[in-house]
Amino acid sequence: MEKLKHVISTRQFDDSEFLLGLFESANRMERDDVFRALTGPLRGRILATLFFEPSTRTRFSFEAAMQKLGGGVLSAEDARDNSSATKGESISDTIRVVSGYADVIAIRHYEEGTAEAAAKNSPVPIINAGDGAGEHPTQALADMYTIKKELGWLSGLRVVLVGDLLYGRTIHSLLPLLCLYTGVTIDLISPLSLRLPPQYREYLTKKGITFNESESLEGVIEQADVAYITRVQRERFALQADYDAVKDVYVINAETANRMKPQAIIMHALPRVNEIAPDVDANARAAYFRQAKNGLYIRMALLQYLLS
Repeated sequence: MEKLKHVISTRQFDDSEFLLGLFESANRMERDDVFRALTGPLRGRILATLFFEPSTRTRFSFEAAMQKLGGGVLSAEDARDNSSATKGESISDTIRVVSGYADVIAIRHYEEGTAEAAAKNSPVPIINAGDGAGEHPTQALADMYTIKKELGWLSGLRVVLVGDLLYGRTIHSLLPLLCLYTGVTIDLISPLSLRLPPQYREYLTKKGITFNESESLEGVIEQADVAYITRVQRERFALQADYDAVKDVYVINAETANRMKPQAIIMHALPRVNEIAPDVDANARAAYFRQAKNGLYIRMALLQYLLS
């Protein structure tokens, strides 16, 4: 695969061997971090995090990743209200200016397509850290790394995706990566109002992936190797009543978790609201906090790749 300058969509990652190399790099980062053997390969380099939407895990893990690699960070935590955007500055102008101060920019924005537009105007690498209901590619990389670490394989998976498949950008980014592996079966579980958009279903069909759609988890969760749960996102709904109608349709509790195969895992990009009960946390299948930590190491590997 040709070396990437920007990371905007997981459709850029069309080579499973590249993913394997990235995972090996992330694993090395984790091992070195445990033994405090990091050598600061990005010393003197600067990451700018431009976040126009709230974030905890993604922003912190990017910033921690850069600092662990020896680099520095410029952070705009609430750029929607505390940057020159409030004065009417365009994204393209913001990127042109910030790229003069930073060697790489991670941007989260509430409008789909913003990261791609930023990349067209940036002389330094742009990383899409989430663009509205579009994609979240580094989360998907962390998700695949988590599955590989937890289960040991990526081909032949039975993956159940649950909840908000319409607006869930983590799901939109995960699907192309799952399509790189043979024998994958995907169950799409959502209310009718939150079904996966047609373009993603068409993509799965084009790639020859077996998938099923349903509104019910019954008889499905028991077959899963991976149950990926998503939050119904209040911020994507214009009306409170529409959100209230679907927010608690799927709740994974201890009883549900125990119906899954012993080696299966439960994932969630977080934050959660009600969709996974706290009594699941102690279950060995609950991988979501391990998943969050894995995001640090995959972002370390990606930053080193982009700036090497």
